[in-house]
Amino acid sequence: MEKMTNVVALNFAIENGNFPTEVVEKLTAIRDSYIRKSTNKKPTANQKENEGFKDTILAVLAETGAVTVTELQAKDATLGALSNQRVSAILRQLVQDGAVVKTVDKKKSYFAAK
Repeated sequence: MEKMTNVVALNFAIENGNFPTEVVEKLTAIRDSYIRKSTNKKPTANQKENEGFKDTILAVLAETGAVTVTELQAKDATLGALSNQRVSAILRQLVQDGAVVKTVDKKKSYFAAK
C-alpha cells in the first residue's frame, strides 16, 4: 500500500466524493499546490556538501576494499573530520543507490564499492 500523503488523500476525495463543483475545484487547487510545492524543493547546503563526500568515499572504497566506518575515516583526512554518524548516513545513502555493498560480520558492518 502506498504512503498516505495529502495528495493521495485529496485525489481519493476528488474521485470518490459526491461534492459540488466548487468544492471539487477547491480540492483540486489544494492538491495542485501540494504537487507544485514538492517539485520545487532544492537540496540544502548540507545535502550538497554530502554529494562531495560521496565521491570521496567511493574513491577510498575503490582503493581499500571492505572497511568499517572508523577504518574509512582513518584512510582519508576529510572523512576523518566528520562524525561517525554522518559518514554512516552517507554510506547508507550509497547502499540504497546501489553504489556500495554492506556486509555484516559478527555485529560489524563492512562497506565496499560495487
